[in-house]
Amino acid sequence: MQDVKLLPRERLLQFGPEALSDVELLAVLLRTGTHGVPVMEMAQRLLERFNGNLLGLCDATIGEFCEIPGMGPAKALELYAALSLVKRLMSRQLAYRPKMNSPQIIADYMNGLLLGANQENFYVLLLDCKMCLIRSEQVTIGLVDKSLVHAREVFRNAIRESCSTIIICHNHPSGDVVPSANDIRITKMLCDAGEIIGITVLDHIIVGRRITGRENNYFSFRESQIMPGQNRQMNNTAPLDANKGENTVAQK
Repeated sequence: MQDVKLLPRERLLQFGPEALSDVELLAVLLRTGTHGVPVMEMAQRLLERFNGNLLGLCDATIGEFCEIPGMGPAKALELYAALSLVKRLMSRQLAYRPKMNSPQIIADYMNGLLLGANQENFYVLLLDCKMCLIRSEQVTIGLVDKSLVHAREVFRNAIRESCSTIIICHNHPSGDVVPSANDIRITKMLCDAGEIIGITVLDHIIVGRRITGRENNYFSFRESQIMPGQNRQMNNTAPLDANKGENTVAQK
């Protein structure tokens, strides 16, 4: 009988990673089973421990890995190091300055930034006059509440960078990207504050993990036409175009 623990490696070699399940790819990383636990069973238990969520797996601790039957400190360290490299690669991919001119581009950027996050994080994206990202700033971590998101924290660095436009973003770890009543209140509060100081809040993007059957893994206030003052902004600022990914206002 063929050795089961070698099967994922053979499939990876012959067919590439696309042909392997998440469990099989984990089994390749784990290499062998221990203490009577076959490697495929260990990989299956590991994935089930995090409800099949690879992002949760990336955010796990060495101690959580060691809770899996048969997984000792050495194997847990190897897996932790491999997943840390994944997170490091994602952060370096985000180091360039992408043009933030469509909700999907912004959502993809934020999902990379928030890889494995299990709490709500509120970010502000500082943009230059060409809609290119200057940098992202974390404003709060934890429950996003109106009392915790202060306009002074959101706009402080935008003023220093002389930004005329920002985009605010936060995640819903549950995966449901529908805005809450509090999300709507925060958006209005920040738009009102921005109007006073002359900085346009162009959009509010809520991101969540991709769910089967749902077209997008984000919610855009502007795309949904519920952004406060959106009609006024369109007269002064090139809007985001979700279909073309380009600014839709012609240069004057």
